[in-house]
Amino acid sequence: MDRMREHLEAGYPNEACGALIGRVNAADHEVTEFRGMRNTITDRPWDRYALDPLEQLRVQKDAESRGLEIIGFAHSHPDHPPVPSRFDADHAWTFYSYLVASVQKGTLREARSWRLDDAKTFQEEPLVVGEVGGSS
Repeated sequence: MDRMREHLEAGYPNEACGALIGRVNAADHEVTEFRGMRNTITDRPWDRYALDPLEQLRVQKDAESRGLEIIGFAHSHPDHPPVPSRFDADHAWTFYSYLVASVQKGTLREARSWRLDDAKTFQEEPLVVGEVGGSS
């Protein structure tokens, strides 16, 4: 969580993003690490993000080499609530968790996690921060 906070705050006043790496256990996604990634959007980086596909592939291959996988993505909403936008929904996939963090004046204030359902609507999922392997 500290690594994610640092990366998302460093991107302010633009959106910053990265991959959530871990394991899927039934319906639960257990994040074991965060990998900060570059936001490739140049025309509206303050309210949009996109990942570099080659960088995403490198992160995925590294995770797989360690028995892990990309299970979601995190991004910041500078000076806005941690709620997915319509743009987020239009570019999301149903398998992944999407952590959205509200970064207010350069400081991460709140983070919430979401998963897209088959109707292309985000449903909030529990976000439990604790030790790996701990109870949720």
